[in-house]
Amino acid sequence: MSALAVLCLLTAVTLALGYANKARCTGPEFNEWGRSGPDYQSRSYRDVCYSDVQNLWVGRDIDRHVFPYVHGGIDSDGSLWGGVVEYPVLTGVLIWAGALLVNTDAGFLLSSALLMAPFGLAVAWWLGRLSRWRALLWAIGPPVVLYAFHNWDLPVVASAVAAVFVMHRWRESLARRSTVAAVLLGLGFALKLYPAIFVLPLMLYVFTEGGKDWRGALRVAGSAAGTGLLVNVPFALAGFQGWAASFEFQSRRQVDISTNSVWYWGFRNWTGDDGFQNAIDVVSPGLMLVSFALACWIGWLRYERTGTYPWVQVSAAMLCGFLLLHKVHSPQYTLWLLPFFVLVQVRWGWIAAYLLADFAMCTGVFRWLYLNNEGIPSGIHDGFTAQALMIGVWGRAALLVGLFAAFLSARTTIHREEPVAEVPAAPSPTPARNGSLS
Repeated sequence: MSALAVLCLLTAVTLALGYANKARCTGPEFNEWGRSGPDYQSRSYRDVCYSDVQNLWVGRDIDRHVFPYVHGGIDSDGSLWGGVVEYPVLTGVLIWAGALLVNTDAGFLLSSALLMAPFGLAVAWWLGRLSRWRALLWAIGPPVVLYAFHNWDLPVVASAVAAVFVMHRWRESLARRSTVAAVLLGLGFALKLYPAIFVLPLMLYVFTEGGKDWRGALRVAGSAAGTGLLVNVPFALAGFQGWAASFEFQSRRQVDISTNSVWYWGFRNWTGDDGFQNAIDVVSPGLMLVSFALACWIGWLRYERTGTYPWVQVSAAMLCGFLLLHKVHSPQYTLWLLPFFVLVQVRWGWIAAYLLADFAMCTGVFRWLYLNNEGIPSGIHDGFTAQALMIGVWGRAALLVGLFAAFLSARTTIHREEPVAEVPAAPSPTPARNGSLS
């Protein structure tokens, strides 16, 4: 317990550093909308302290304390109005709650950080229980400093890690554990969508552990889907137009600099073409589905050799496919991957290389945006900024390909793969012929 307390204390320090890093962009002046000044946008890129939390204070009616989704919608040009934000409903509620008692973007950043910090601490606790000292990767990890309060990702990371914790630490039946884990993944879907992809490997795990347990696998799917529906239906009934607008915003999102994916950096000169944009809307999800199917199939081959379906490793590989092939690859998505570096025993070289590439991408992209906005030459031959950005973008992409394979061939670091065995049902009191209980 003392080791876990130290782990959480270190995480608290890291989270504080993460907040301090983003708070450099706040104040010292504020305009009539509570926006920091002077030169907020330029300073946030130049000093690499930009956060979506602070940036979205103005433009989504967050500063007006409008409850999300109920009264809003999306215009023909893709602009959201009436309190609608481009995130699933539970994240929208967190955003609204963080803005309730404040009137500036600085206050919003602070209150949002206070709301999300407990989720970061919970992740540290669960990872510590699962993988012991390896959880230091989370507790003192550079991505936590860079991204803990970049966007609203700590709650969704917590939902995914909690599902693993429930499956591997609860002293309950497989049916109960898998049902609760599926509910947690359903809640994750209502926060940031990506935990939904882990439902399939969890289904396969339950199916194989239960001896071709179709009912158990379907129960996992139903629990996750039912949770997602229960959370979303009230918002859809209260204001269908506003609720649907968040999904429409993402479906209409163009491949551009804001998406920061390989689709932009690899096909940058084509992004102004409608045909290219329409093609990516098909190619990107299609390739993601192929990567998911490949990961699940390789996991099945491993199950046939070992007798256990590696659902955690398959989930990690599927996330690599998602990060690489989705048309959006925001910087803070590294927080999604970081717990799998803790839970799966990949070589330290993979981890160090990915964190270095991620740091180069993060610092490079914001410095590059600053140079572009200021009209300063920012080409690959004009200085190290663009070079660091390309090292980060393509180094990260190559590493995701390698990690896809590495995760699928690795073992977990969970120091006891299964919880304590279930207590067997009481035997029949009828004595056997030899006088003993059978």
